[in-house]
Formats: sequence, C-alpha cells, structure tokens
Amino acid sequence: MMEQVLNFFISNAYAADAVAPASAQQSTVSLVMMVVIFFAFVYFAIWRPQNKRAKEQQTLLTSLAKGDEIVTGGGLLGRITKVSDLYVVLALNNNVEVVLQKSSVVGVLPK
Repeated sequence: MMEQVLNFFISNAYAADAVAPASAQQSTVSLVMMVVIFFAFVYFAIWRPQNKRAKEQQTLLTSLAKGDEIVTGGGLLGRITKVSDLYVVLALNNNVEVVLQKSSVVGVLPK
C-alpha cells in the first residue's frame, strides 16, 4: 500500500540515450550563444543606462554655479549662494541658508 502511494508521487527515472557527437557540438554552440545573448542583454539593459546616468549626474554636479536654482534629493528647492568642491550653500529664502553635499543635488531648475 505504502509503495503504491510513493509510486504515485515519485516517478521512475530512466537513463537517456547516448548523445551523438554532432548533437553534442550543436548543444555547445547553443549554450555559447545563450551566454553571449545574456551578457549582451545585461550590458544594454542594465550596465549602459546606469553608466550614462552616472555621467549625466557628474556633469550636473560639476556645472553647478552661484545663482542656479536646484532641487535636492530631500525635496528642498533653493538658490545656490556658494559653491565649493564638496558642498553647496543653498538659500531657501532670504533668512535661511543650509549647507548641503553636492551629491544630494538631483536637478537644476530652468532659468
């Protein structure tokens, strides 16, 4: 009884026929093609757009100048009053200024 129940859930495994050398070569070629296609997909779908975005962000950070209106990652909007190598001083209104890292700048508003 127990053997019949186990046979219902577990099927028998049989050995496959021997693979002919020509079909082994074809499977190797198809495996290489799949790997090449996979890496091409990763490059064009992930790597390239990420590098492009990083270059755009670096260009944005190097082009920051006094008087630019910017948006930060935290959502602050303001005008740059001072720029240094790593930091910017952002005037939120006439009386409030904050010091931020340049890396927190997300975008520059059009003039």
